[in-house]
Amino acid sequence: MRKLKIFQCSVVSRNLVWTLIVYLCLLTGSAYAQRPRVRDLGINIGTLLPGPYNAITDVAGVLVGHVTLISGEGELVVGRGPVRTGVTAVLPHGDDIYQNQVFAAADVLNGNGEMTGVEWVNERGLLEVPVVLTNTLSVGTAYNGVVAYMLKQDTNRVPLPVVAECYDGGLNDIAGRHVKEAHVIQAIESARGGPVSEGSSGAGTGMRAYGFKAGIGTASRVLPEDRGGYTLGVLVNANCGRRPELLVAGLPVGPELAIQTPPRTRDGSIVILVATNAPLIPIQLRRLCKRAALGLARTGTVSRTSSGDLILAFSTAHRIPRNRATLDSVRTLRDSRLTPLFQATVEATEEAILNALCRADTMVGRDNNTIPGLPLNRLVEVLKRHGRIQ
Repeated sequence: MRKLKIFQCSVVSRNLVWTLIVYLCLLTGSAYAQRPRVRDLGINIGTLLPGPYNAITDVAGVLVGHVTLISGEGELVVGRGPVRTGVTAVLPHGDDIYQNQVFAAADVLNGNGEMTGVEWVNERGLLEVPVVLTNTLSVGTAYNGVVAYMLKQDTNRVPLPVVAECYDGGLNDIAGRHVKEAHVIQAIESARGGPVSEGSSGAGTGMRAYGFKAGIGTASRVLPEDRGGYTLGVLVNANCGRRPELLVAGLPVGPELAIQTPPRTRDGSIVILVATNAPLIPIQLRRLCKRAALGLARTGTVSRTSSGDLILAFSTAHRIPRNRATLDSVRTLRDSRLTPLFQATVEATEEAILNALCRADTMVGRDNNTIPGLPLNRLVEVLKRHGRIQ
């Protein structure tokens, strides 16, 4: 069952009718949620098979929560809207992550962006907090929200939150900073397994990629039993690339999808989260992070100087308790068995980005700025003409 998006209603009377319409759309699943995923179009990425949900939640125990904030229309009034933003939270498991840490590592492809707390993640090789995604100017609020969530559980805790951002100011009143601590807590506490809402959901609400509406995307791969049988999932917040660069199934489709001149926007960013149940230690997880960059490249982006391309990977195979023990016993996969997981990372990252594009519909935001949805019929037509799909 799809999770109900959280809607923040405008208090401005002239926007009331519009916001009620949007609210009804959200209650019925929304236009964004009705668009197909890339596999639904007959486009299969890679050769490994996906898990049941083809989502990061196929890794047993991983949970995802969204809070989506949509209100207002028309001219930008800072502090009032229009609002097109949100929060996404990813939890490695449903238990107390601070007390039951997991191995993790982070890497940066291009650093014009922010993912807080990763120095501590890489120093210790452990993740002790939920990972939260939001917009660029809400990083501080999201950080405070994670701290508030942790202190609700125990006031003696001193967590270092992991909060990653992408810029959504083309559609959103980003300077109004509409994300609040309560939204962050709600995203964490509402996180669930199963299908994941994609496109214009949570932190992906105001995002665009390759000149089209994008946002949250996810995918997974399950290795054959003779290659370990492990599951690997990826979740992205896609906000990167220029339209002429777009590749789908290896074909440069961007120039053939020029339904209109793309709006002039700054180069964007992407956050990539990789989860697996394979027993990996931090140095191996960092190698997965590097392979995620290959999946990103397979969609066409060149990771420009002004982009922030940030990657974090974690393993759910071991829980490292926060106690006074002096030794931990850990079993880890041999390096010679990592290549199938590299392949899974590349394929799932590529497909997650394409799912973000396919699932997100056209959106109108601040100052009536419009980001068109990827024209799916046209995409299929182009791929068929070039023999990439039947």
